[in-house]
Amino acid sequence: MRATVLGAGGFIGGELLRLILGHPHLELAQVTSSRFAGRPVTRTNPNLRGLTDLTFVAHDEIDDCDVLFCAAPHRTAMAVLPDLLGRAKQVVDLSGDFRLRDGNRYRDHYGVAHGAPELLDTFTPAVPELYRDRLRTADRMSVPGCMATAAVLGLAPLAEAGLIDGTVLVDARTGSSGSGAGASDAGQHPVRSGAMRVFAPAGHRHEAEIAQVVGAPVEMTATGVEAVRGVQVVCRVPLAGRPDERAVRAVYRDFYRDSPFVRVVAQRTGAVRLPEPKILTGTNRCDVGFALRPDGGRATVVAALDNLVKGGAGAAVQAVNVRHGWPETTGLNFPGLFPV
Repeated sequence: MRATVLGAGGFIGGELLRLILGHPHLELAQVTSSRFAGRPVTRTNPNLRGLTDLTFVAHDEIDDCDVLFCAAPHRTAMAVLPDLLGRAKQVVDLSGDFRLRDGNRYRDHYGVAHGAPELLDTFTPAVPELYRDRLRTADRMSVPGCMATAAVLGLAPLAEAGLIDGTVLVDARTGSSGSGAGASDAGQHPVRSGAMRVFAPAGHRHEAEIAQVVGAPVEMTATGVEAVRGVQVVCRVPLAGRPDERAVRAVYRDFYRDSPFVRVVAQRTGAVRLPEPKILTGTNRCDVGFALRPDGGRATVVAALDNLVKGGAGAAVQAVNVRHGWPETTGLNFPGLFPV
């Protein structure tokens, strides 16, 4: 199947190129970039040297394809996708433009009116662990934000079991690649190195994505930490019914029994007792774990993933695998490295 990546000059776009080039059923047909049109793909993705001789083309040079992956920035996707939907059999958007189903909520959280509100309800979230049945017939898919994906995968089992009883507090930590490839004063190495910077103390836009799935109020804080890749979320969840540890563990194991990329990690011994993004670098895995207060009234849920893979490009490829009946793990089997 011919695959095109729109906006391939960024970190997520580059990760899509890597995964598509290694996928047995996808052929990388075209890559676009407004900044790098006419230049070789390997100029921005040196890890792909020897694997492709493609050059970037402008967005308006896209040919018809089977799958269009849109890695364009927020607000750009909703401007260009309406005119491109007829050029591809399936479209997977990795921006924030088609994650929310309600145009009013989009305006509230992104600060602008949505450019194509009539399309919002036509996109299925690219989270196979939650929407596998819908993705089997979906031709338009939207990948959630990386921190939102980690939080949703950490919280969904409790939500499904009716165990969330009140507002969920989400403390998210992310590496520098989560800010994208564009330069900014706050992203300069001398400024960011060694820092633990709270850049979204309240009202992060991912709150709406998480609340949309878990059906409970969400308050989120986001912090940039000294890492290139990786997301870790720590969610404090008020619990209904005061379940014990065995019951909560059973909820998680049952929920993810058929999900090859989610592991329940909650151990009492060892160097890595709860989810740690470092050991997930380059993988499409999300580790989830939890700890309970002694009285069972509150859970601390921890989830971790690589923001560019399971939090982005890997989730997109996984969703396409589901859509076409291929094993979910196709092209995504890298197990990670330890130590790194």
